[in-house]
Amino acid sequence: MSTATSTVDPSEVAKFEAMAAEWWDTQGKFKPLHMMNPCRLGYITSQIAAEFGRDLSAKAPFEGLRILDIGCGGGLLSEPMARLGADVVGADAAERNIPVARIHAEQSGLDIDYRHTTAEALADAGEQFDAVLNMEVVEHVADPLSYLTACRTLLKPGGLMVCSTINRNPKSYMMAIIGAEHIMRWLPKGTHDWSKFITPDELFDLLRGAGLDPVDRKGFVFNPLGWSWSISDKDLSVNYVTASVKPAGE
Repeated sequence: MSTATSTVDPSEVAKFEAMAAEWWDTQGKFKPLHMMNPCRLGYITSQIAAEFGRDLSAKAPFEGLRILDIGCGGGLLSEPMARLGADVVGADAAERNIPVARIHAEQSGLDIDYRHTTAEALADAGEQFDAVLNMEVVEHVADPLSYLTACRTLLKPGGLMVCSTINRNPKSYMMAIIGAEHIMRWLPKGTHDWSKFITPDELFDLLRGAGLDPVDRKGFVFNPLGWSWSISDKDLSVNYVTASVKPAGE
């Protein structure tokens, strides 16, 4: 890994390393992500298809696109992107996640370039991508603006970044911390730090500060009655996602 300045928070990495073996257990500690994944993928694929003029009904609609899944974990997003034909790099600062992701990809017959590295190290190496998937990571880093700036460097001119995180308000505290960690016990206590949550307006300001043009934001809304997630144009009160573009002339 690069010795360059990193926004990685070692205490945050340690939390996810402790859970690495459970990434593909749909009833384990990552159950919330497995439940949310179809919703996340729906948004990601629609944004990439719109940005690059791709037909999602085609056999390999993302063929020719190079996509980075930063904070890839066990590969829950990397694998679907590879199945859609993309050239995928999955990167994670938690070293123990990488062999889990590699083994699962091999078992699934997928060729994915998994690396134990950081956004800053990839940027230092001059790596470039058509799209960066930056999902549920920014609330875990030490310096969000520096981190997002590194992610911007990784994009080709006209490239797309999809970034999701958790809003900061009383409802998100009740849902993401009290509900998910203490009542449902979907996640170990202490997985999230409410003070690190970011409001949608704050994230748009950070994205602009990093040199990106925000173009969209939506909410991911959990329905406890249907036990399902959906995308909302209006409700960004807890989980939400943004799309931003690197100016084509840069």
